[in-house]
Formats: sequence, structure tokens, C-alpha cells
Amino acid sequence: MSKKSSDKKGDKKSRQPRVKNRRARFDYEIIEKVECGLELLGTEVKSLRDGNASLDGAFARIRADEVFLCGANIAEYRQAVGALQHDPLRDRKLLLHRRQIHKLQTYVLQKGHTLVPLALYFKAGWAKCELAAAVGKRDYDKRRSIQKREQQRDIDRQLAGRRKN
Repeated sequence: MSKKSSDKKGDKKSRQPRVKNRRARFDYEIIEKVECGLELLGTEVKSLRDGNASLDGAFARIRADEVFLCGANIAEYRQAVGALQHDPLRDRKLLLHRRQIHKLQTYVLQKGHTLVPLALYFKAGWAKCELAAAVGKRDYDKRRSIQKREQQRDIDRQLAGRRKN
């Protein structure tokens, strides 16, 4: 009986939408990651549960000891009536402890550092954002990343070929 309930939880978790910022890992070198809550309106929660969000070009900004997610696009919820709709590109408050905010602020004050959202997802029913302190990569760093990825693919192909034989 307990086995079935754990299977259902696994199935439910795999069906939960996870909006990723795939470009961030390519453009930035991640220094430190933090999981934080997300202050959303009702229609934003429903739209995010449907997976209608995009983190392309999104970033986080610290204002008056509060952290805000800027540039994230959570699409309007289709079933909501006009006045109940939210602004898709509005700034959303991120929920962090004061110590975490100050730690992130020390990174941001350094030249070339920024806060980048890596993913939006639900955990135990709550909307979460994976936020990272990051440094922008230069072109040669990106080439090095591409080269590493291609070498790993070649290794994986060789190993897969040996397993077949």
C-alpha cells in the first residue's frame, strides 16, 4: 500500500512543470545557487502550473533589502476574466532570509557579477525559484564549454558502442 502512494508521488513530481533558463548556464559561470520562494498572484500560479512561463532575459535585482525577479514572462491565464488578469512581465518579489539577501548582495556589488534565475518550479505546493549568483562568460569560455560538451558526447558514443558489442 505504501509503495503505491510513493509511486503516485513520483508520478506527480514528474508531471510538475519546471521552467528552466537553459541559456543561463551557457552565458554565465554559476558561483552559488539559492532556492527561494516566489510571491505570485492567483492567475500567475495557475499559468505557471500549466508551464506557461519563460525565463529568457530574466534577472534578479536587489532593491531596499528585497530581491525582485525582473523580466520573467509568466503568460496570462486563459480562463481568467479581464480584470483578474496579471501583467505578464511585472517584477515579482523573491522570498529570502535577510542573511541570504546580504550574501547575494556581496556578490552583486563585485564587478561583473549578477543574479540569474535558473528555474521556476513547485515544491510541496509552493512556487520556488532557483536563483544563482553568476559571472558572465567570455567568448573563449563559451568555446571551452562547447568543446567539453562535444568531448563528453564522443566518450558517451564510444561507451555506448562498446555496450552494444
